[in-house]
Amino acid sequence: MATYPVKAKKRALRKPGKDQVVVEPAAAPFFSFRYSSTEVSLVDGKTRVRSRSARFEDGKLSSETFEGELDRGAYERMVGEAQRYFWKSLSLFLPRRD
Repeated sequence: MATYPVKAKKRALRKPGKDQVVVEPAAAPFFSFRYSSTEVSLVDGKTRVRSRSARFEDGKLSSETFEGELDRGAYERMVGEAQRYFWKSLSLFLPRRD
């Protein structure tokens, strides 16, 4: 059916009234991202933590930054836990000894 019996007439655009709501599509509703990074270092016997994050959602860009210092023990605990986690996950790929 290539043709239709009724054709719509062309009309001029109207401006919305004050009490009408205008819905506009978002510029890029399919695009969003999140980025974050955390840096932990030992400087002068104190643990320094820096964290940054940025995100773009619903057409809005927001970012956050955090910096702080802890005692040396916190750094040593974090490194120890990271090493244990690494070796535990790596051991899953090694052959078992029975």
